[in-house]
Order: sequence, then C-alpha cells, then structure tokens
Amino acid sequence: MDISKTRTSFYRRLYVAWLIDSGTARNVPELMSVTGMPRRTAQDTLNALGELDIDCAFEQAEGERNNAGRYRIRDWGPIDPRWVAGHLPQIKALLGYP
Repeated sequence: MDISKTRTSFYRRLYVAWLIDSGTARNVPELMSVTGMPRRTAQDTLNALGELDIDCAFEQAEGERNNAGRYRIRDWGPIDPRWVAGHLPQIKALLGYP
C-alpha cells in the first residue's frame, strides 16, 4: 500500500509531539536518536507542529547558551494525545520508526 506524503507528514508530527510531551525526546538530538530521522527533518517537523495547532515551545535552559534546552508541548490544540498514545504501534509502523 502506498502511503501519501500528507499522511506520513501528519503522523510524523503527531509522533514527534508525543515524544516531546512524554519526555522521551525533548530536543533535536534526542529526536534524531529515538527516530533515526535526519536533523533537518526533525527541525522541520518541530516547526510544522503549529500547522496542526499544537503549541510547542522551546525553553532555554537557565544559564546555558547556544540553544541548550528542551521543547515542551503547551497545548495539543484539536489533537487528542490519548488517541496518539493508543495508536503508537501503528504510527511507528507506518513511519518505519523503531
């Protein structure tokens, strides 16, 4: 079955938001490590969360410089994070993530 780019992009955004919100991956290097996605894909996905009305903010670590810190989901908007959590195996399989 061919999966559209629209669908994979949507599920990638949901998965990244879940990873951040669950504390599994809170910055770009951690996202890359958990998913195997390239840096640019991780950055682009983070930047695109707002298109789904998911409010994701970067919090600079106190006393640190050079963008040291973590991302935090402040609001899931219209997305139900329980649905995402309940469908993680399917989402990961569709995206080919471990």
